[in-house]
Amino acid sequence: MSYTVAVIGATGNVGREMLNVLAERKFPVKEVYAVASRRSLGTEVSFGDKTLKCHDLENFDFSKCDFALMSAGGSVSKEWSPRIGATGCIVIDNSSAWRYDQGVPLIVPEVNGDVLAAYMAKNSRKNIIANPNCSTAQLMVALKPLHDENPIKRVVVSTYQSVSGAGKDAMDELWHQTKGMYVPGQEVQANKFTKQIAFNVIPHIDVFMEDGYTKEEWKMLAETKKILDPKIKLTATCVRVPVFVGHAEAVNIEFERPMTVAEARSILREAPGVMVVDKREDGGYVTPIDAAGEFATYISRIREDATIETGLNMWVVSDNLLKGAALNTVQIAELLVNQGLMEKAA
Repeated sequence: MSYTVAVIGATGNVGREMLNVLAERKFPVKEVYAVASRRSLGTEVSFGDKTLKCHDLENFDFSKCDFALMSAGGSVSKEWSPRIGATGCIVIDNSSAWRYDQGVPLIVPEVNGDVLAAYMAKNSRKNIIANPNCSTAQLMVALKPLHDENPIKRVVVSTYQSVSGAGKDAMDELWHQTKGMYVPGQEVQANKFTKQIAFNVIPHIDVFMEDGYTKEEWKMLAETKKILDPKIKLTATCVRVPVFVGHAEAVNIEFERPMTVAEARSILREAPGVMVVDKREDGGYVTPIDAAGEFATYISRIREDATIETGLNMWVVSDNLLKGAALNTVQIAELLVNQGLMEKAA
């Protein structure tokens, strides 16, 4: 079997990575279409050794597609995902538009991919599947195997999120702002971010909410409860850092009962999608530069929390454009294919 796939938002950071991941993982494609807004009509993007010209979203016929991988933003997804799903095409959406809809599954394949069978068996399904927030996705991959062995009660996470999570304009701002620090007359003011991002860190991602948390921090809480376990308590501080690609997270976990470092390492080494790199020596850990371009979620710095008997600390790093977005999207499509669930979509 082979499948027809449309990548919507194909000219953006994540859309281009979706095309790369489809090619690299040899997804069984019959045809791939690059789809974008009208202003990108005819723009060329790469798919393996092929070059695709972008089609206009407004005029594209999705009834000929099996999958629509959506990375065009929340407002576009709100309007178009139901329309595309109504044609019978399965939409896998990377925006926040559908994550909290009770009728739409929020999926990290290594964590809760088993819920897809029941969803695909429903006649009333919307044919929309949601991808979690990039910072949530890698955290779920790290927490799930530990939670299965020893239930997690509470998580405290501080994120160090790269600018690529805010799009190409954000990456350009970091690049030009950094250069401008050294070239008189070429200084670049903050535009995409609320403060200078070059040589700085900004404890503000997404909008502020009434309780003082940002929407990004709220997303991590809400998505963890939906994906992993509604009983887990989580608090987050999300920070933008002057890194181009790769999100890092300092994670403190409180379990129901004690867990040793050796036990945690052993569990994580056997977990799908996880690579443990945890040597207590110079360079014996993974940084965003190391993780860029890699499919795995890396875990380092595993150690006991001396302030509580049932606590562990760890450092979690992943390529946010891959596991946090494009890779997770393609893995969902792979899961639907490999479990024979696309037959139910026909």
